[in-house]
Amino acid sequence: MNQSFPINYGSQLQNLMEKASISSFKELSQKAGVSELQLIRLRRGLGSQMRVDILLKISQALGITLTELLDNFAPELVKKSVPTSTSTLEKEYNNIQANLEQQKQFLIQEFQQSSLQILESWLQQWPTVVYKVKQNPRLAATKILPLLRPVEQLIQQWNVESIVPVGAEIPFDPQLHQLMEGSVQEGELVKVRYTGYRQGGKLLFRAKVSPIN
Repeated sequence: MNQSFPINYGSQLQNLMEKASISSFKELSQKAGVSELQLIRLRRGLGSQMRVDILLKISQALGITLTELLDNFAPELVKKSVPTSTSTLEKEYNNIQANLEQQKQFLIQEFQQSSLQILESWLQQWPTVVYKVKQNPRLAATKILPLLRPVEQLIQQWNVESIVPVGAEIPFDPQLHQLMEGSVQEGELVKVRYTGYRQGGKLLFRAKVSPIN
């Protein structure tokens, strides 16, 4: 019975490291400016699923070209000849599409991980804050607000900004404001109950407002 084993490019990487006078994977990680996890992915034959900028950093640290690195760790990506038939072109196209989808999923995971790193302290502390507030409703809000800073940092990194501050009295604009109750005409003053948000020039959420009695 045939048994498949995971690809291991550890020896190839060790040889290239010796030529570049790099003594350990940790040293290579630091020199290339990539995580050791990326080097593990390379050694396990996942080079075709890695981002090009990561591969480029590793090749530069090893003192070789990106093509040489791919030739060693992702030979399936190196074009040995120019495809001539329509069927070959279609196959190449499908392979590229599959690789792009893998890249997309990997980038989504990296994005989620980087976002969670920013929110780490909030994720750890917020449930405890909620518990303490339930135990002591008189807990001062000023002690809680600093814990929301990681969320604010994440919103700033995403270039998300509020439309209007809560409590502001502004002319009603149905394009930017959602009336919570009653009825008003466009241009009449309303009071902001919940702020809205935009990202760059794109409106994400309208601000919720109510008539001024």
